[in-house]
Amino acid sequence: MQTNLADWIKDTPEGREADAILRKCVHCGFCLATCPTYNLLGDELDSPRGRIYLMKQALEGAPVTAKTQVHLDRCLTCRACETTCPSGVQYGRLVDIGREVVEKKVPRGFADAAFRRLLRFAFLSGPLFAFGVAMGRLVKPLLPASLARQVPPKREAGAWPAARHARRMIVLDGCVQPALAPGINAATARVLDRLGISLVRVPQAGCCGAIEYHLNAQDAALDRIRRQVDAWWPHVEAGAEAIVVTASGCGTMVQDYAHLLAGDPAYAQKAARITALAKDVGQVVAAERESLAKLLAGRAPVAEPVAYHAPCSLQHGLKQKGVVEAVLREAGFTLTPVPDAHLCCGSAGTYSILQPELSGQLLASKVKALESGNPSALCTANIGCLLHIESGASKPMAHWIELLDRRLAA
Repeated sequence: MQTNLADWIKDTPEGREADAILRKCVHCGFCLATCPTYNLLGDELDSPRGRIYLMKQALEGAPVTAKTQVHLDRCLTCRACETTCPSGVQYGRLVDIGREVVEKKVPRGFADAAFRRLLRFAFLSGPLFAFGVAMGRLVKPLLPASLARQVPPKREAGAWPAARHARRMIVLDGCVQPALAPGINAATARVLDRLGISLVRVPQAGCCGAIEYHLNAQDAALDRIRRQVDAWWPHVEAGAEAIVVTASGCGTMVQDYAHLLAGDPAYAQKAARITALAKDVGQVVAAERESLAKLLAGRAPVAEPVAYHAPCSLQHGLKQKGVVEAVLREAGFTLTPVPDAHLCCGSAGTYSILQPELSGQLLASKVKALESGNPSALCTANIGCLLHIESGASKPMAHWIELLDRRLAA
């Protein structure tokens, strides 16, 4: 693709990166078939190719309207287009740049901007968010059915084993997972403990920065990322083997730390080290498959089948397609087939709140696909997908590491 970026951006780091990405796109259209919003709406401007065209216009200095912002807002950033693209177009990075440019050129209305600020505050408020979740559960019986489905059930964490092994890893707590599903990280700690690894929490570390970054509050997100690096760094220097991430959406963000802080002399090397150490829990367990096989030796396979939803962030962002599935099968689980497994469930961070109609359509399709094989339960690898799918499913939902924890404890 030929480009002619405007003077105000072409010589900036963002402009040079956007220009390189744009030049890779050959307009082949392969991305259209795997784009959830294009499949739903049939509008070229709601496809990766169409959005690339809109971003190119904006970066070249053409007038930008609210219509451009609407089409970019509708993008899930699921990155299925990246998996499909034969030219290696890094669409996810381009859309982050494009959204930031459009945000500055098309200021949001007061209500929209205030709602987005409220989302940031609500999700990142820690104890206040936990209080809100508890109150939601308290009044759940009084809520209309449509709202009650959005309130997740209380999940107990269970015991967290003491740090007793020479091998140690640290874990990302996240912003909402401790309040919504504390059992995920606790189950991870128990599984790794059985594999001879101690999992250590870092109280000073919280949100990975994804919520702010994808709500176009990039500067605030970068400050949060720096604080995250600072919180983890003493443990890295003390020899932590890995940073275990149990929410693949967070994992894709941490994977980008090196890129996002590459121009920061004080943090570039540290961020690169953090990115290198960050591992999805599926990668960590898969690397210990021999030890896992010994723990499960002689056990009969699990009788009831399960359906696994591979989050977009895991298969398209982290490129970890098939890793979790292999671990579950080796652990004795039977996985039912899931049609169109590459498609997004519609959660996508705050997307299900900001784009409820499109998100709801994607949710209905995903639940139908997951339950089509008549599984006894559903599982996934990301807290957002878990809660979103659970709100529309008729089968029980869990993180896959919780299923493995129960299997090992039986």
